[in-house]
Amino acid sequence: MKLLRHGPKGQEKPGLVDANGTVRDLSGQIDDIAGDVLSDSGLARLAQIDTASLPEVSADTRLGPCVGRVGKFICIGLNYSDHAAETGAEVPAEPVVFNKWTSAICGPNDDVEIPRGSRKTDWEVELGVIIGKGGRYIDEAHAMSHVAGFCVVNDVSEREYQLERSGTWDKGKGCDTFGPLGPWLVTRDEIADPQNLDMWLEVDGKRYQNGSTQTMVFQVPHLVAYLSRFMSLQPGDVISTGTPPGVGMGQNPKVFLKPGQTMRLGIEGLGEQQQRCVES
Repeated sequence: MKLLRHGPKGQEKPGLVDANGTVRDLSGQIDDIAGDVLSDSGLARLAQIDTASLPEVSADTRLGPCVGRVGKFICIGLNYSDHAAETGAEVPAEPVVFNKWTSAICGPNDDVEIPRGSRKTDWEVELGVIIGKGGRYIDEAHAMSHVAGFCVVNDVSEREYQLERSGTWDKGKGCDTFGPLGPWLVTRDEIADPQNLDMWLEVDGKRYQNGSTQTMVFQVPHLVAYLSRFMSLQPGDVISTGTPPGVGMGQNPKVFLKPGQTMRLGIEGLGEQQQRCVES
């Protein structure tokens, strides 16, 4: 299934995409794409619904973040061997973990606000993993049973704030609108191999990122198990798993986003996003 949330900011309703690509409203069935709905049993109940009986949603309706009530937005840094090489960093011995604040979350096609005074706002197409079943000390062999599905994430990053302003990466990662999620949550049964997905990102029509989850250093089951050693994972938590090469910081000379530019990005089987950059 392809699950989504539609409607004005802060008033999103649950929905899904039917076999013909039409968005259908689920608000008569569930209150949100969140919590117990993301469990295997919750998803199984949704799969039994006759989608033709659900109300159609207008094609021009805004799509919100594809999962609601996100408790944690956890990110993995330098998790693609070819991206680490372009930044001059060594491949880490263990996953590099940082956070994006949940206030960064926005819809897949919402404007991205460049922070006041920013000089180095950058892009990163990433595979998002959405937790469906909570857990702690999860065995890697069973980790995928804790995953509800996958989505596209743009890990928008302000590199000066991230790398030159002292402290952790977090201050450059969690600005408002720096976490577009969606367009939809694709349940894990539809993705045969999350480690074999093409991914790409363009700015104003120029292709900068053209990679694959094949070059991920720490794969999805390992990341889920690893993170669960340090925190309990809960339904609706989002893990953004790293980016392939082609970020603005990796260009020669470096390239950063400016107001008026448009990012377009996607991952095979997970849909596309498009964001216009605006002044904050």
